[in-house]
Amino acid sequence: MRLDDEQESGNYEIQRGGGGFGLGGGGGGLGMLFGLVGSRFGCGGIVVLIVIMMVLGMNPLSMLGGGSGVVAPSSQTAPQDPSQLTDIQRLSLRVLGSTERRWGDIFAQSGQRYTPTTLVFYDRAGQSGCGAAQAAMGPFYCPADNKIYLDTSFFDELKSRFGAPGDFAQAYVIAHEVGHHIQTLDGTSDKVRAGQQRGSEAEANALQVRMELQADCYAGVWAARDQNLLEPGDVEEGLRAAQAIGDDTLQKESQGRVVPESFTHGTSAQRMQWLKRGLDTGDPAQCDTFAG
Repeated sequence: MRLDDEQESGNYEIQRGGGGFGLGGGGGGLGMLFGLVGSRFGCGGIVVLIVIMMVLGMNPLSMLGGGSGVVAPSSQTAPQDPSQLTDIQRLSLRVLGSTERRWGDIFAQSGQRYTPTTLVFYDRAGQSGCGAAQAAMGPFYCPADNKIYLDTSFFDELKSRFGAPGDFAQAYVIAHEVGHHIQTLDGTSDKVRAGQQRGSEAEANALQVRMELQADCYAGVWAARDQNLLEPGDVEEGLRAAQAIGDDTLQKESQGRVVPESFTHGTSAQRMQWLKRGLDTGDPAQCDTFAG
């Protein structure tokens, strides 16, 4: 990608002094749930987690430190000093800055004002408005505080484990999370959460899949609107990343079988399809994954 001349976003925080994440009563189940539903850069792993906790009779407020059981890591936000940013953090902020300009233009076309999200960098463990942030969760968007949480070591995993190297693959991750911010701003997230609370676990998962696929499409819309950044091979990098983190592909690798009713992000084919839909059209109106 041609990012060297792109202006970095100033909407970021750096958390220092992570710490551990534990469970009162000595269990590991909730940590495992976090890892399962919050991975593969989905927003909504947090939303699905809330639904699962309610089904299990657990208190969702415990994620926010208001209930018993969850011990949140202690962390603090370091003063913003651009000179201390790493190269990968700078790249991430250039991508974020680009999304701010493109989505600002899209919102302005309908007479609205785009309110940017904040990108929070943390190392291994941090704290979000949705509870503990753990590197094992992968990048995620928290609708409670409208922030994206990213441990940039995930990009190493994207390359080594998922076989999806390249700066556009990394940009796709960030643009996907920005897509979840768009869903919060336009009310889609609230509608999905309401539907998940009314439905069964399988129905909640199905709604989550549609939400994730729409965020993939929105990532494609951003790239289509900023094609001056793209270089030969970039689109292929993004599609390779989308293919690598499909639910069916990951389930085959981890457990040798596919359980469609447990999908929360969509198949590899679906993720590639919707990312490409956004790339081909550059039109967010073409990203209605909830139709039909």
